[in-house]
Amino acid sequence: MIDVTAMGEVLIDFTDAGISDAGQKLFERNPGGAPANVLVALQRLGHQTAFLGKVGDDMHGRFLRATMEADNIDARGLLTDPSYFTTLAFVALDEQGDRSFSFARKPGADTQITTDELDTRLIAESRVFHIGSLSLTDEPARSATFAALDVARSAGCVMSYDPNYRANLWPGVEAAMEQMRAVVPYMDIMKMSDNECELLTGRRDPAEAARALVSGGVKVCCVTLGSEGALVCTKDGVTAVPPFKTEAVDTTGAGDSFWGGFLAAFLESGLAPAEVALDEAVGMARMGNAVASLCVRKRGGIPAMPERAEVLGVLA
Repeated sequence: MIDVTAMGEVLIDFTDAGISDAGQKLFERNPGGAPANVLVALQRLGHQTAFLGKVGDDMHGRFLRATMEADNIDARGLLTDPSYFTTLAFVALDEQGDRSFSFARKPGADTQITTDELDTRLIAESRVFHIGSLSLTDEPARSATFAALDVARSAGCVMSYDPNYRANLWPGVEAAMEQMRAVVPYMDIMKMSDNECELLTGRRDPAEAARALVSGGVKVCCVTLGSEGALVCTKDGVTAVPPFKTEAVDTTGAGDSFWGGFLAAFLESGLAPAEVALDEAVGMARMGNAVASLCVRKRGGIPAMPERAEVLGVLA
């Protein structure tokens, strides 16, 4: 049994790394992509994962496959396509470690996975099926994502969603809202950032947005609040979960690491989503906050995901 299978993008984050001796900006090649980051976090916390997606037949695609295999992620569902280039993201950091993005994805290989290329056996063998929202930006990946969700729901998987809004990958905010909201009815558990609340629900206040999703059928909803920690919402109510103090170097992967920690604690609870009480959700979010507090101390997404012993040290 696979604990979590995720579908979506695995890509290169070329992260701002200062200035060269010649006065030119330097970029550091870091493996990333939100669903892949979540899986690496889970693997390092002791859970078995699998990935569905596509990379190009190029140096970056080969590097990403090797990176996932080095973390023991089942990469049978990661396809290589010689017709498209692996997606690249160039990440600029400000003094607080916050990011802005520029993408080379016109189209990227991650958007070109088709329904008939899905390894449905991996989905059906999974306890949790997880997606982000970047696979919804373009066809054929959008249709493949909905097909995968149908397979997962039929197989009885717990359905997990972490939208990852990147404005410059959508034709407009209306299109983003339509597609990002379209998958919510499938979901049992989900996370969003505070700046995605209005996109997903029409409500700017995080607590109100979380309540709206739970009243609409989501069993457990989390909202990450940056340096302020997170809040969680179940049928029992909503409450804040304070962060662990940390010095942020690079916030790339912070939300993904949080969700990896949350999913690990959820899996270890043995509970079904509808059984998760508010105090239990708080414990899961506390695990997520601990993982995120360690992730942001290092550069990059995948390279910064901590080991379980480090996380337990923070929790202690």
